[in-house]
Amino acid sequence: MEIGELLGLEQLTWGMLVFVVIAAFGAGWIDAVVGGGGLLQLPALLLIPGIAPVQALATNKLASVFGTATSSVTYYRRAKPDIRTALPMAAIALAGSFGGAAVATVLPPAAFKPIIVVALLAVALFTVFRPQMGAATRLRFSGRRHHIMAGAAGLVIGFYDGMIGPGTGTFLVITLVALMGYDFLQASAKAKIVNLATNAGALLLFIPHGSVLWLLGGILAVANVAGSYLGSRMAISRGTKFIRVVFLIVVVALIGKLGVDVWNENIIPGLALLR
Repeated sequence: MEIGELLGLEQLTWGMLVFVVIAAFGAGWIDAVVGGGGLLQLPALLLIPGIAPVQALATNKLASVFGTATSSVTYYRRAKPDIRTALPMAAIALAGSFGGAAVATVLPPAAFKPIIVVALLAVALFTVFRPQMGAATRLRFSGRRHHIMAGAAGLVIGFYDGMIGPGTGTFLVITLVALMGYDFLQASAKAKIVNLATNAGALLLFIPHGSVLWLLGGILAVANVAGSYLGSRMAISRGTKFIRVVFLIVVVALIGKLGVDVWNENIIPGLALLR
């Protein structure tokens, strides 16, 4: 039996399988450090001939859940994040992701992507010109206000994850750094717990529809777990400066990806209407 038939995709070759496994490993590493691994793993899946977009999304979430769980455990054991903040934030983000998915069925994500690109440009410039941001934890809120702000951030970013998705982990990190006052290491540790909840919530929606390619997803999950474990260990050992550099690289990549989407989905159709 050919590998494609075994995995439910007749046109899948061994070469393509090796390619998506490498992409899954890289995505796990990126996700573990700063988030944004979906920028690598999902496009790789979409290159497989014959795969439906919903199958790619669902299989991507399956692999990501295992990778994010691995990095969450590694960060928890070594960085000791405050779960009194992370767990309520994760629960609220899960609810937000359901709301975002509901809005996505009514309003196309293309309508929101120009706003996201502008926000990411602001994030990149803010991070470059504030080199001391995230170097050490200096919490900006305390008590109930701290948890209210964390919950609000979880709700908004969870909503984004359900509606659009790419870069959710990156937005979590910068929000925890710039808004809440955590250093990059602690922000990454908490972001993994919250991102695990949003990934799991999306997967729970995909499973009843039969969209998950389980065998392929299982293979990618192993690669994603390996990348996540390596990435989280490197982030913890190298600290906030290393995370900050990788964060900026991922933000620039995300700006490029969404910028191309805005050009193809918003600007080109708009120019066509003017003709």
